[in-house]
Amino acid sequence: MSSKFFVKLLIGIVALLGANMAIAANLSIPDTSGMKSRSFSDLQNQFKAFYEKEWGQTQPCRETALNRFSVCSNVLRNEGNSPFMLTNKSSSKVAVLIHGLSDSPFFMREIANILFEQGFTVVVPLLPGHGKRDANDDMSDWDLAERWQSHVDEVIKLADSMGDTLLVGGFSTGGALAVEHYLDNANNELNNIDGLMLFSGALALSDNAESMSRIWGIKLLARVIDGSYQTHGPNPYKYPNVAGLAGLELMDLINTIRDKVEEGQQIEVPLFAAHSQADVTTPIRGIEQLMDASKGPNTFFVIDESYGLCHADLVVNTSLLNKMNFNASMVNQQEECAVPKANPLFSTMSLMLRDYLSQFE
Repeated sequence: MSSKFFVKLLIGIVALLGANMAIAANLSIPDTSGMKSRSFSDLQNQFKAFYEKEWGQTQPCRETALNRFSVCSNVLRNEGNSPFMLTNKSSSKVAVLIHGLSDSPFFMREIANILFEQGFTVVVPLLPGHGKRDANDDMSDWDLAERWQSHVDEVIKLADSMGDTLLVGGFSTGGALAVEHYLDNANNELNNIDGLMLFSGALALSDNAESMSRIWGIKLLARVIDGSYQTHGPNPYKYPNVAGLAGLELMDLINTIRDKVEEGQQIEVPLFAAHSQADVTTPIRGIEQLMDASKGPNTFFVIDESYGLCHADLVVNTSLLNKMNFNASMVNQQEECAVPKANPLFSTMSLMLRDYLSQFE
């Protein structure tokens, strides 16, 4: 493991101890005088309306929890795929967390819990085409990336109306969508994003994937090869495969970000990134290049290659893994990354994330 990691770990521990001492010394009620005027029930209804429009129907969720509002529907594979909000009515801080390609808000649960514990209202949307029993039409849609971007725009606009501090981030494709939204609105007076958070951020793909994306007519070929898209597999909260066309849509998104950075655009808000050096799906070089275009302050949690941590496992801890109910008998268990595992450094990553979040208190 690199010395950079140990330095950041020490800084995080010191910061956390200092924060705990400050809390013990001052148990005052949070100052919410600067919060925007809002009705949480109205905001929840607006959040629900996004999905009523997308799916044509919603229904009450069977699973309920304190401070949690989910939007359920029979078009979804199960309720774990549902978009949700964790509402903290005593705070003016809001965060949006966007899931990755082929998965669902389920994978953002533990990160969302950390943010909620740090005083944030957390909004976790479901990207168009995801979490559904039947996603064949969605995964063959030429405009799928545009639909993702449009939904992210409307969710971020809603979140911005809920508080005075706004963080945006996500896992894999969700991280790329957060960065693209920030850069696309950099000169917009309505761009109120105060920080970005990337978990296995998809800002680069494997060399083979990137080379394939440059072949003329590849999207049409991918659409044909995809055929009838299968949504059911060993993981109840994730499609068994990434649609070829959807992967190429992601590559377009990555190229858009690169173009903006090459034009001189920079990240001017605090940036948090966590990434595994062993990630072959979204190589760490993409995050490193974005760091070079960030004014900081940056928090970069790098998991050494020796851990062999797979792309999707970065946001998984033991609790989430136990709830996943993954059917390992449906996959080749000898294949690398076929069976999900818990991130062995999840607690350390959480510590670094909490340290990053402390600057927004």
